[in-house]
Amino acid sequence: MRRSPKLAVAALAAILVLSGCASTSINQNFEAARDLGRQQSGAVARWLTTDEARQQAQSDLDARLARPLGADDAVQIALAYSPSLQAMLYEAAADSAAATQSARLPNPVFAFERLVRNEGGTRDLEINRVLSFSVLDLLLLPAHLRMASYQQEMTRLSLAGSVVQAANEARGAWVNAVAAQQSLLYAQQIKATADASAELARRMQAVGNYSKLQRAREQAFAADAVAQLARAQHAERSARETLIRVLGLNDAQAAQLKLPDRLPELPKTPRDEASVARTALDQRLDVQLARSRLNFLAREQGLTRVTSVVNALEIGVSRNSATGAAPQKGYDVSLPLPIFDFGDVRRAGAQAAYMAAVNRTAQIAVQANSRVREQYSAYRTAYDLARHYRDEIVPLRKTIAEENVLRYNGMLIGVFELLADAREQITSVSQAIDAQRDFWLADAGLQAELLGTPGADMSRMTEAAPSRSGAAAH
Repeated sequence: MRRSPKLAVAALAAILVLSGCASTSINQNFEAARDLGRQQSGAVARWLTTDEARQQAQSDLDARLARPLGADDAVQIALAYSPSLQAMLYEAAADSAAATQSARLPNPVFAFERLVRNEGGTRDLEINRVLSFSVLDLLLLPAHLRMASYQQEMTRLSLAGSVVQAANEARGAWVNAVAAQQSLLYAQQIKATADASAELARRMQAVGNYSKLQRAREQAFAADAVAQLARAQHAERSARETLIRVLGLNDAQAAQLKLPDRLPELPKTPRDEASVARTALDQRLDVQLARSRLNFLAREQGLTRVTSVVNALEIGVSRNSATGAAPQKGYDVSLPLPIFDFGDVRRAGAQAAYMAAVNRTAQIAVQANSRVREQYSAYRTAYDLARHYRDEIVPLRKTIAEENVLRYNGMLIGVFELLADAREQITSVSQAIDAQRDFWLADAGLQAELLGTPGADMSRMTEAAPSRSGAAAH
């Protein structure tokens, strides 16, 4: 009884310390995600928690939409304005608050009992008062804090992955939208050329200088151009709407959206495979989460051995008073007896969970290395193909076109031979545009793969976390 005030003071001090952790952890998680987003994408994530911040974001968005939207602008809009990202930030804040709550001590319990007994005309009153709290929770407070710290780390890494994933999705949607618009402009040029060829063939047949077969060929080419133009129009609209959804633009903002006419030029040199492989394991979030999970389970093995036998301990202070009797003061202790459950099942389960985490971590590391190598192969292939079209195929087609123009000017070939050669260039130019688009998509994919995101394997690991009770330019 003399030591109980010291326990109460210790509990009160712990409560006061924990009361200020919620907002601090939420801010730390957001700052870590913002720093990683800036490092990976060059854009700064913003959390719009006030009316002033939302108004500033709206002004910044209007300024960016006033000019053709670049890739970096699209990423910045996605990280500073998109409602989907704002929702993820608030959800992460809720998860962080829940983790902080899980580490707080339970409130003391006050029980009041009032008993009245009437016997022989005498009315006796008995009042019992008990104040109790869980001593075991106080003793296990360091373990609860470790669990909360692990949950905060898991929330922080997941939020960082979501921020970088949002940036990569915005960049990929921008690449698709610009490439689709570029293909549409080229399809419109093809359609105009095909219409002119078909009209010329009709006039040539009318004066007897062209056969019916030759005219039909030109008309078939014009009809194909109409179909290709319709497909290009839909592809451009679909890619544009995808970008609008990713950026979270409303109807008025979507009407202001303007895109550049061409994709960016290829970089002078591709990324080095060796440097990519060196940084893969250190940067990937799924590997960091797996390691954190493994370290946490290793620390919790000793706690499980204790709580598997004794999983509750409560102490209480009581005071009873009755009519005509002196008050009774004392204390009570509640402790479950391990008679039917000796905790062997929980200890075996904890050991199995730890070994599963060991093997799961090893498998995640293997998959991470393999996926990075596979994605780098896609990146390098896309780069080599795009450069091949830019430096070899398109210049050769241009040379052929220039030579045919000289032959046409020298009256060595006719206009339809010149048009036929132009049709042969269509496939090459379209493939060059697609190759340039594929490279920028592969570049965004490689950035995402270097970072990694918690997938199904990590979901299985985190679901097993112990609870509080268990501790083209052509």
